[in-house]
Amino acid sequence: MRVTGITFVGTRTGARPAMSDFLRDVLGLSHSEPTAGMDADVFDLPDGSSFAVASVISPDEPERTVGFSVDDIDSARSALEAAGVWVDDEVSENERFLYLHFRAPDGRLYELVQER
Repeated sequence: MRVTGITFVGTRTGARPAMSDFLRDVLGLSHSEPTAGMDADVFDLPDGSSFAVASVISPDEPERTVGFSVDDIDSARSALEAAGVWVDDEVSENERFLYLHFRAPDGRLYELVQER
C-alpha cells in the first residue's frame, strides 16, 4: 500500500451550523459544493485537501474520520486485510472518488480514498 497524503478530515457534530460558520468566518476556509450524495458542508484548503462537517445521525457513529489518499484502493484493501484489519465489504464511490472504510487499532473508522 502506498499512502500519498490526506484527502480530507471530517467531523460529525450536533453544532454543524456553528462549526461551518467558524470554519468560514474565523478560519477563512472556502466553502465548496459537496460531491453528489454527500450530506456535509465541505471546505477546501489550499493544499487540495478538504474538511467536511456533517450532522450526527446516531450516537454510535464516529465523531470524525480521516481519508488517506492511495493510488490503488484494491491493493490497499488487500494489505489491510492481510494485516487483520476490519475493512468494509464494498468500495463506495461518488463522482470524484472511490473510498473504503476500515477500522484501525484505535477502534476509530478511517477511509482509504482513490481519486477517479
